[in-house]
Amino acid sequence: MTELDVGWAERWIRQAASDLKAGRDELTELDRRIGDGDHGNNMDRGFTAVVAKLDGQAEPLETVGQVLKLVATTLMSTVGGASGPLYGTAFLRASKVVDQATADAGHLVSLVEAATEGIVARGRAHVGEKTMVDAWQPAVEAAESAAESGDALAVLRAAAEAAEAGAVATVPLVATKGRASYLGERSAGTEDPGARSTAMLLAAAVTAAEGAAA
Repeated sequence: MTELDVGWAERWIRQAASDLKAGRDELTELDRRIGDGDHGNNMDRGFTAVVAKLDGQAEPLETVGQVLKLVATTLMSTVGGASGPLYGTAFLRASKVVDQATADAGHLVSLVEAATEGIVARGRAHVGEKTMVDAWQPAVEAAESAAESGDALAVLRAAAEAAEAGAVATVPLVATKGRASYLGERSAGTEDPGARSTAMLLAAAVTAAEGAAA
């Protein structure tokens, strides 16, 4: 049975910060087409600030939840637009269900579930409305299905693959929630930037876990 520890959680966030920086222009272009055009810069700025907070910790963080709570509070205070409150709430909810030194497959399912519940509660969005929920909800379902293996890495891989597919599936959708909904039919044909950043975040979690397993 694979378990992931605090080191994994920190590697995850550092990997996410690196990937979001590399994908900043892609996210910005997607958001320029159907949003405010600031998602890439906001996510890059937020996670750069999180890494700075991790680097500046006087004492080592002791639980996975402490890492996620640091992410939550930093994003809420540094990221503008909708993504700061949404991702902040997601990480805050997740921090409460993995407040221990290691996380097993069941804990990781709970992490993805709690994050999704936080986003739905904060954004009042549902599947099919062309939002990040279209990536998070498939990730929940895939994680739950993979949990029977008892392998934390398998849960993360399943969640990340489902989030990727969910993000791609937003391309033909017509937005009915958020800024993109103002465009009506013109919102079809562009991937939702929040769904894309969700896929990037969960993929980073897998990369960090694979490093631990190697």
